[in-house]
Amino acid sequence: MKKKLIYFAVLLLFYNCEVFFEEDISNEQVLLLAPSNNSEVVAGSIQFNWQEVLEATDYQIQIATPDFEQASQIVLDSIVTNTIYTKDLEVGAYQWRIKASNSGYSTGYQTNSFSVN
Repeated sequence: MKKKLIYFAVLLLFYNCEVFFEEDISNEQVLLLAPSNNSEVVAGSIQFNWQEVLEATDYQIQIATPDFEQASQIVLDSIVTNTIYTKDLEVGAYQWRIKASNSGYSTGYQTNSFSVN
């Protein structure tokens, strides 16, 4: 019985160590690829792309119109695990931003403005 208890305690310790050794990504930046800043894109299905942040497990993508400071609408606020997201957008001015996260840390947001014509 003691061996099983010790085995369980060691297993639990190793499992919980992952939380203590999570990589700090808070000083990293997400590189936004497209739509690039101040770009014009055609209305319809817009593909958002960004570069992977090592040790990140997910990304929060947000889209606002016309921008985040004076948002008349938050068009999207979602958590995704890949580095591509597609959204249908109508004609107008927008900003999009991304931050990367893992279980212990997150980066700051990176923001681009763009317009849909």
